[in-house]
Order: sequence, then C-alpha cells, then structure tokens
Amino acid sequence: MKTENKERVFSVELKSKTNIKNVTMTNGTNENVLVEGTIGTLVGAGFEENVILQVVGTKGTLRLDLSADEIKKKTEKRKDTTK
Repeated sequence: MKTENKERVFSVELKSKTNIKNVTMTNGTNENVLVEGTIGTLVGAGFEENVILQVVGTKGTLRLDLSADEIKKKTEKRKDTTK
C-alpha cells in the first residue's frame, strides 16, 4: 500500500453499504470526491507493520499509510513553530 511519492493512500472497508452516508463524484468542473460514512463504535486503533494506521470500528475499518514516527515528527515540528 506504500506509494513511491509523498502521497498518502487510504482505504475504508465497510461491512455493509448501508453504512455509507454519502459518496459524491461530480462530472462537472469540480473534481472533488467526497466519501462519508461510519465505521461504527471504536473497537481499536493502532499501527499495522508500523506503517499503516488502522482504525477499527464495529461497522468497518479505516487504513492510512502513516507511521507513528511521522505523526510524532509532525507533532514535534508543530510545537516548535508555535513557541
């Protein structure tokens, strides 16, 4: 799931399409895509193989290629700039 550039990859896996609230893909000049839904009540969150943030709910799972080290570095950098 890791990409060669700095783009982030995510996936949302839902147990049922009834958990989707909204999916919008326009055919006009607006290139935005909106995916809204629910993964339900939080079951757990953590890192898989130290590179995938995984948030598990009762109705689905959200995965994002983001490591704990990256979160820590960005948080520390933000604290340094606010001083």
